[in-house]
Amino acid sequence: MSFSFRLVTEPVACGPRAGILSTPHGTIETPVFMPVGTQATVKAMSPTELEDIGAQIILSNTYHLYLRPGHELIARAGGLHEFMNWHRPILTDSGGFQVYSLGDIREVTEDGVRFQSHIDGSYHFFSPEKVIEIESALGADIIMCFDECVAYPSEYSYVEQSIERTTRWAKRCKAAHSRKDQALFGIVQGGMYADLRRKSALDLVELDFFGYGIGGLSVGESKPLMYDVLEETTPHLPVDKPRYLMGVGSVDAILEGILRGVDMFDCVLATRIARHGTVMTATGRVIVRDASYSDDFRPLDPDCDCYVCKNYTRAYIRHLLKAGEILGYRLTTYHNLYYLINLVKGAREAILAQRYPEYMREVLLRRGEKPSR
Repeated sequence: MSFSFRLVTEPVACGPRAGILSTPHGTIETPVFMPVGTQATVKAMSPTELEDIGAQIILSNTYHLYLRPGHELIARAGGLHEFMNWHRPILTDSGGFQVYSLGDIREVTEDGVRFQSHIDGSYHFFSPEKVIEIESALGADIIMCFDECVAYPSEYSYVEQSIERTTRWAKRCKAAHSRKDQALFGIVQGGMYADLRRKSALDLVELDFFGYGIGGLSVGESKPLMYDVLEETTPHLPVDKPRYLMGVGSVDAILEGILRGVDMFDCVLATRIARHGTVMTATGRVIVRDASYSDDFRPLDPDCDCYVCKNYTRAYIRHLLKAGEILGYRLTTYHNLYYLINLVKGAREAILAQRYPEYMREVLLRRGEKPSR
């Protein structure tokens, strides 16, 4: 039931690193991309397929599973691993971002957040203690503290109050956390203000969590600004603990995050764009739904060796998508997740070979994208 994290490269405060994260349900090689299984399923994918493409850990959502089917039911089923038949590691987020995204149908107080369900409009209340109760019942290997994610842009004075509240909530989460088979991460906030990011990080480090999420990014700010905020944050986090950049999943942002010392990533981007007919390739995005691919008998990505690219053509997959056939969505999702998982696997190999900057530059330039430096 023990957890551990160790770097297999030279420890650095803000730079690419490779590590090994051990959990009760398996060992994870970092850096790692985590597919998102919001409703206890990664959309269009079976657990066996996720294993086939090399997914080491997946993420599920506390807010959504609390509302439907309910954490008590999942606990009676034996926990999330048994409920969804996934026996590798799972991370559950705290619901903080989902509550933030509800906008006018939620109210933040010192005690927690009162909100309306997006499903039926019913009222609910999340306190730090309630969130830990839910995450405990779900039984994921890694769980997140309840935090407040602020909008972009936000006034300095409000963000300052918010990070102090997030730290107080983190203390309450830690006090409520009791399961030894779950590792608790704190979440750094602070908007786009460098001094508030530093303060949030240092305050949470004093509480000594197993790992640290970096939240409140990719909420509308420019990517250069996001990278600047990362550079102001990661140096203040412990070198020997995992760092998780929450909700960031574009190719350039993942590679730039790794460059700045991030170990873990998640995002719905890969699966969401797949359902709209867009796939990730070595030379950039391909909108395979477009008419120009109706008689294109090449694979989605000629450089990819996934099951989809070895067996199906762009023309066939476009036909499936236009016809509304479920298989089309499954194939584009499979490919996109395979692409991202192997992109990060390649990044790890480049870090171990001490050539990560070259790897990152090669990948981005081939995709027609420019590295930040």
